[in-house]
Amino acid sequence: MKQLFALGVLALMTLSTQAQAATPSCSTPGTDNPFLGIQTLPLWPGTPPQSNGSSCYDIPTLTVFSPRAGTANGSAVLIFPGGGYEHLAGDLEGRDFAAWFAARGFKAFIVAYRLPAHGYMMPVPLLDARRAIQEVRANAAQFHIAPDRIVAIGFSAGGHLAALAGTKPVPGDPNASDPVERVSSRPDYLALGYPWLDAITPDTPHLSYCTLFKIPDNACKKLQAEYSPTLFVTKDTPPTFLYHTWNDRTVPIEQSLKFINALERAGVPAEIHIFANGAHGSGLGRGDAALDQWPGLLENWLRAQGLLTVDKAVVKPRR
Repeated sequence: MKQLFALGVLALMTLSTQAQAATPSCSTPGTDNPFLGIQTLPLWPGTPPQSNGSSCYDIPTLTVFSPRAGTANGSAVLIFPGGGYEHLAGDLEGRDFAAWFAARGFKAFIVAYRLPAHGYMMPVPLLDARRAIQEVRANAAQFHIAPDRIVAIGFSAGGHLAALAGTKPVPGDPNASDPVERVSSRPDYLALGYPWLDAITPDTPHLSYCTLFKIPDNACKKLQAEYSPTLFVTKDTPPTFLYHTWNDRTVPIEQSLKFINALERAGVPAEIHIFANGAHGSGLGRGDAALDQWPGLLENWLRAQGLLTVDKAVVKPRR
């Protein structure tokens, strides 16, 4: 009997492992969890623009994390995970941060944008990023958030994309038939963690979008001129929080320094924190006594912007 039981358990474990291996590691609309206050929504109605198929890699989504009842403050954050535009670090730079922000009263949205690795070169990821911000702003009343308290936070490649959304937004079109397109895609605040701001360049010894996706030099230079966030910083770029580590060997710190200098020249309020130690992809921290303090610095910055203060005009009072 014990042998049969052990064989049965082994078979179930094998089936479970096979099922996990067969499940794509991407977001799927409708995979909601009311018990945990999590909901996943499609980003576009019907077929997304420039779609190549119908798999979950072809359908960008917003996964919504709600704050615990009675703790909402009316602020929202859109989270752009990194992954080198090859995959999305949904746990390290998505779920962890959604839970962190929700615990502080934010309505948190993880953006699963389409990737070059699945056939979606620029500008498709930027189209998804803009749409995500417009979707949240246009439905602010439904989400019980203020339309002018929207933070975009991104990490690594997601930092590049969030910075593009902040420096190259589209204004709302009041005549659009789609109400989502009637509002601006500009986030009100930016937060960037070890952002890959010079992702698109033909002449770097470091990680390069053009090398990863085999883009010829001439085409790469055109993309660089169009999709390098530092080139598009203006006085209207959102106030920005930024952190990086000195010994990041994947994305050198110079990329963040160039961006913060551009913000300073444009007169944009900004705050940068540079830590001596920490590998690329440190997320909320990796056990380094100094680096692990950075989320607290972010919380201080959010508080200084008034984003932790309850907006009673949009938050339902607790019953």
